Amino acid sequence: MAAAGKLCVSVVAIMVFITTISSSVSADPDMLQDICVADLNNAVKMNGFACKASFSASDFFFAGLAMPMPTNNLLGSTVTPANVMQIPGLNTLGVSMARIDFGPGGLNPPHTHPRATEIIFVLYGELDVGFITTANVLVSKTIKQGDVFTFPKGLVHFQINNGKGPAAAIAAFNSQNPGVQAIAATLFAAMPSVSDSVLSKAFQISYEEVDEIKSKLGGKP
Repeated sequence: MAAAGKLCVSVVAIMVFITTISSSVSADPDMLQDICVADLNNAVKMNGFACKASFSASDFFFAGLAMPMPTNNLLGSTVTPANVMQIPGLNTLGVSMARIDFGPGGLNPPHTHPRATEIIFVLYGELDVGFITTANVLVSKTIKQGDVFTFPKGLVHFQINNGKGPAAAIAAFNSQNPGVQAIAATLFAAMPSVSDSVLSKAFQISYEEVDEIKSKLGGKP
């Protein structure tokens, strides 16, 4: 009987371990029904969105990635997301996409996606891409039309168009809402502001330089 009891305990422990591992490697919780179209106006807060009572094909459709977007901005790039906020039918499905357009010299600045791994496919042009590991190792490569590159979940990464013509890529994520934190904007344009003393010491720059960067990125000196 004692041996049987130990076996039962071992089986339970293994099942708990497997469940924990399965949960830790999945980006979004598994769905428990065929579909759960997000009710974006529901006041109930949860991990995801409440399901709409009724739905239509339009809840699963988005045409926003078909055409290039203007890149005449400070960074020379534009990201067009296609996540649960644009496609309510993605709720509980654990996937989303985005289009990234680059002008010559355009940069999608160093950023992270806290809830997803990203994989990009170059539509046209040429990009220099890379991510940085937690050991401060840069993993970078030049990718061209038809190439694919992956950015691991949560790691700082970037893409820049060093070519003379425009470039574009399609990104896919294993989350319905991967989230994004652009490093510079997160630190220098936060509201309320991160104190100048913190930023000055962290980046080893003067208070004046901190205020100058804040003003460029829309933060408050």
